[in-house]
Amino acid sequence: MPTSAPLCTLLPWCPPERLLALCHNQPQSVFLDSGGDPKQDRHRWSILCPRPSASLSILGFDPSAYWNTLRQFWREHTPPASPHCEHLPFSGGVIGLASYEAGLACEGLRSRHPLSTPPLTALACRDLFVIDRREQALWWVSPDGTPPPPLPETPLPSSTLPPLNWQADYDEQAWHHTIDKVRSYIQHGDIFQANITMRWHSSRPERLDLLSLYQRMRTRCPAPFGAWFHTANISLLSASVERFLSLSPDGTIETRPIKGTTGIDPDPTRNEALRSALAQDTKELAENLMITDLMRHDIGRVCALGSVTVPQLCAVERFEHVHHLVSSVQGILKNTLDGIDLLAATVPPGSVTGAPKHRALEIIDEVERSSRGAYCGTLFRLGWDGSLDSSVIIRSISATAHQLSLGAGGGITWPSDAQREYHETLLKAAPLLALTEPSS
Repeated sequence: MPTSAPLCTLLPWCPPERLLALCHNQPQSVFLDSGGDPKQDRHRWSILCPRPSASLSILGFDPSAYWNTLRQFWREHTPPASPHCEHLPFSGGVIGLASYEAGLACEGLRSRHPLSTPPLTALACRDLFVIDRREQALWWVSPDGTPPPPLPETPLPSSTLPPLNWQADYDEQAWHHTIDKVRSYIQHGDIFQANITMRWHSSRPERLDLLSLYQRMRTRCPAPFGAWFHTANISLLSASVERFLSLSPDGTIETRPIKGTTGIDPDPTRNEALRSALAQDTKELAENLMITDLMRHDIGRVCALGSVTVPQLCAVERFEHVHHLVSSVQGILKNTLDGIDLLAATVPPGSVTGAPKHRALEIIDEVERSSRGAYCGTLFRLGWDGSLDSSVIIRSISATAHQLSLGAGGGITWPSDAQREYHETLLKAAPLLALTEPSS
């Protein structure tokens, strides 16, 4: 039986791939699963809540209802006393998914496409594991004093994955036509840039085990913002490389927009040449700079006057399958606001929209052929202490009862070459499209 005292207990080490078995056959569960080199801070911590205490799903197109209802849900489930876990990055809170269309609603827009995802879904996570991959330390946190479940002895056995029949929104010719149309808007002064994406869709085979699919994803595509987010209405399997927003309890905000991509070569000399070319690519640098400026504007809506800075601009960072240009924008949240206000002011993420943002959103919805849904939305965790961390939902597969979808795309500017953009999009999507193929 639970005790009355909150728990923050150090447990024997159990690797994340074994802990994932606790999510098997649960009606809802969430795993913020940081993969890659744990020596780097962005890869260090993972959080697993196998049995959330409550869920929230919001429909409709009223953005004030999204955020007011989420704030009420957060407050209702905030425990009267929290465990003393100051050394941990998260000791419980709400973990949620705001779709791309939720962001459209915040900009006063409504997609012309049928929606595939509730605009906002959230889980109250009171009892959870916090995993320090760098130090191989495992913590159980429970404000209610609930004892931890038994630790799995072995990983969940992987089931055979049936092939998926992925169908793309565009063929190459149609993609070229779409990019030319966007460049025409740029030529006529509507926008400077738009992030144009395509999606692949597959029916969901009855015998497909999503958790096994996620096991394979996290092995083949380890990512700093990997995630398993499973609810009755949607499941998200994410290998995202991009942080959206973070907010510390003292009010410090950081966003890290990614724009600019090149491949990785196993030969060190050729790989360094790729890195150097990306760092000097005029088109890619301009693309990143525009999105960095957009994010300065977005967080500036809720930051203290004069607090917004850009400590990193267009640095080349390596990820599992590609190099990206990454910038950092920081600021201080106004003391009358909270993390929910920060989300409301900034969704959908600037790196997957364009500049100027509102007009880019209109053009994106005009030229794209399906709703983005979870893709290009944000997965966030909002702590009881007011802290926030979130990712841009890219490199991901979303699943409903009958369909799977994934997306990829890139920023289009006037110098963009449609064929190059098409092949960059395929490069980004390839690791996910290949997940149900046997290992080579």
